[in-house]
Amino acid sequence: MRTITEHAEALAAGRVTSRALVEDCLARIADPAGEGARTFIKTDEAGARAMADAQDALRRAGRAATPWSGIPISLKDLFDVAGEPTPAGSRALAQAPPATAHATVVQRMLAAGLVPVGRTNMTEFAFSGLGLNPHYGTPLSPWDRETGRIPGGSSSGAAVSVSDGMALAALGTDTGGSCRIPAAFCGVVGYKPTARRVPITGVLPLAPSLDSVGPLANSVECCAIIDALLAGTVPQTLPPVPLAGLRLAWPANYVSEGMDEIVGATVERVLARLSDAGATIVRAQFPVLDEIPAVNKLGGFATAEAYAWHRPLLATKAALYDQRIRTRIERGARQTAADYLDLLAARARLIAAMDRATAPFDALIMPTVPVVPPKLDALIEDADYNRINMLVLRDTAIANLLDRCAISLPCHRPGDPPVGLMLVGETMGDRRLFAIAAAVEAGLRAAA
Repeated sequence: MRTITEHAEALAAGRVTSRALVEDCLARIADPAGEGARTFIKTDEAGARAMADAQDALRRAGRAATPWSGIPISLKDLFDVAGEPTPAGSRALAQAPPATAHATVVQRMLAAGLVPVGRTNMTEFAFSGLGLNPHYGTPLSPWDRETGRIPGGSSSGAAVSVSDGMALAALGTDTGGSCRIPAAFCGVVGYKPTARRVPITGVLPLAPSLDSVGPLANSVECCAIIDALLAGTVPQTLPPVPLAGLRLAWPANYVSEGMDEIVGATVERVLARLSDAGATIVRAQFPVLDEIPAVNKLGGFATAEAYAWHRPLLATKAALYDQRIRTRIERGARQTAADYLDLLAARARLIAAMDRATAPFDALIMPTVPVVPPKLDALIEDADYNRINMLVLRDTAIANLLDRCAISLPCHRPGDPPVGLMLVGETMGDRRLFAIAAAVEAGLRAAA
């Protein structure tokens, strides 16, 4: 069994119990030969077992809350869980007061009967696309672990928890790519919703203008199920969408810069497969994308809004921060109120222009990240860290700035370096994007 649906069917048929699923996840987390110690900041063995037993009892009584009751999941370390602090991968908040209530999305997961097994590691305060954490260690991408490759961030532990079977799905956040980048680097599916669809109450913020909560899992359907629950709706079967007739736009500018040969060759092979299946791939210029660097030249929303939140904490706890993260946050002090107002106006203008440019297409298609997972030891120098971080975030951040939904699908062949294929939909076009992504996923699987 691989997907949430397969596990739900097995639970319904009595072929497996929630307790058995949870025990398997906990065993993988505890395996000293695995990545569990770096993937999870905290596990809740007793709580997970008790919840699993409760879900099994409800199912035996015919009272399971949803078909997915009893499915083990992981939670990124910036979601409030009542009675626990929310450290957000940082030592600066390690002694923070415990949350008094669950984050809305956590409450929705619990109400649906899903079972959290623990809090996953992340880039400190979610402010990097690489996934490094000097405080709690850095979990490794499942590819080439002997060398040691980064997992992507900031939802690093979320992706590794799914890729290594320590959870069947994970809750992450995505401000500039933090669900999709680690999904691409770890060979799983990662989703960024239209931000307004999923509440961020009880989620420690990075940049509220861009922050979104999304799932990471093993299939498009898995992510669609979790996304619906996060949004407070009932998951429904995705409508079938044939590949034949889809118009997918490949940006001929911006996203191809700095692409390595492995990613380029993998994506070109995938585009050929989709074209053979009847999809129309249009290579088009999108001048809006070339304006993004200038719009963000002072650091954009992320630095301005992060600095506003962190300013009082930095006054007393600056020495406890990851120096690289602190430096990025402090850059926000350079922005004036006028700069921020200019940023708001520029975003509105770019969104309107891109909406017009993409109207003839069903979705944008491009690599999630232009490179395969870099080696961990290639990021020792700050200059390399910063350069690679900006490159890794470049393509995914498009959807956040333009207020769109986007998904990353693994598109590499088994055994090859992981490569993510990103589809970007329209604002509030989430259900349509899931249906398109399911068709692309099926097409890739059929051609494998």
